[in-house]
Amino acid sequence: MLKEKILTIDDDPDILDVLQLTLADQYEVIQASNGQIALELVHQKTPDLIICDYVMPVMNGRDFCKALKKDILLQHIPVIMLTGKGEVKDRIGGIEAGVDDYIVKPFSPDELLARIKMILRRTSRSLDANPLTYLPGNTSIIEKLQEYIDKGKPFAVGYADLDEFKAYNDKYGFERGDEVIKEVARVLIKHVHEKGGPDTFIGHIGGDDFVFICDDETIDKVCEEIIEDFDKKTHSFYTKEDLQSGFIVAHDRRGKEKKFGVLSISIGIVSSVAQKITHVAQIGQVGAELKKFAKSFEKSNFVRDKRKT
Repeated sequence: MLKEKILTIDDDPDILDVLQLTLADQYEVIQASNGQIALELVHQKTPDLIICDYVMPVMNGRDFCKALKKDILLQHIPVIMLTGKGEVKDRIGGIEAGVDDYIVKPFSPDELLARIKMILRRTSRSLDANPLTYLPGNTSIIEKLQEYIDKGKPFAVGYADLDEFKAYNDKYGFERGDEVIKEVARVLIKHVHEKGGPDTFIGHIGGDDFVFICDDETIDKVCEEIIEDFDKKTHSFYTKEDLQSGFIVAHDRRGKEKKFGVLSISIGIVSSVAQKITHVAQIGQVGAELKKFAKSFEKSNFVRDKRKT
């Protein structure tokens, strides 16, 4: 397993040595003596986290951080600033520049390691989370599915998405479409967490695609409640005229004008009880097949894979 990379920046070689000794067992350490050199290294090495002194020659910590945060491809990298005891102005300057955390010199190695782990964990979750719903994204979904497979305990996975969502977006616009996506997330969170058992998980693949994991014996009831709740909410997504007619007029993927029904939700259930699951891709493949079948009913529905291996 590759070690995460940490860039340490300080003009004091003794501090760099201490940081090297503290971090080397757990991380790959890259070092620089000032902000200018550090900026060049960031572009070359792309560290996972940066520890930076505030007072340095050539380019101080505040200016370094400001330059880093201006770059859209680098601004996600978290920065821990090293400051002297009581240097309030340094901290204020760092906050304005976008610093993520502070350590006062002299620092405790154990505290520094604890803060690094906390920030890396928080950054990983933040980068993976869906920006619309803040639910875990694809990386977390894959990791969680693999975790269930490795445990060998029975589980069930629901793959859910909306029917006729593209037509809805075309008619009502992306802002209204985003509100529908957020409402789907609320419905899933409510019923999966309330009824799905103690080891539940909800992830947002992207767009109108979601994944949830819960106990096999409860997932059918969870799906029933999700569908009932979502169908009750659909009236709030449309104008009175569209609800009365029961359809909207929009263009299909070929650009032809067509009538589309109201939004519905389709769910495919993949169960480790029905068949032996050995890898994550297997879950995705079966889930996609089931979801496609569920959509053929042209109403909110869920289907379970009953094939046995």
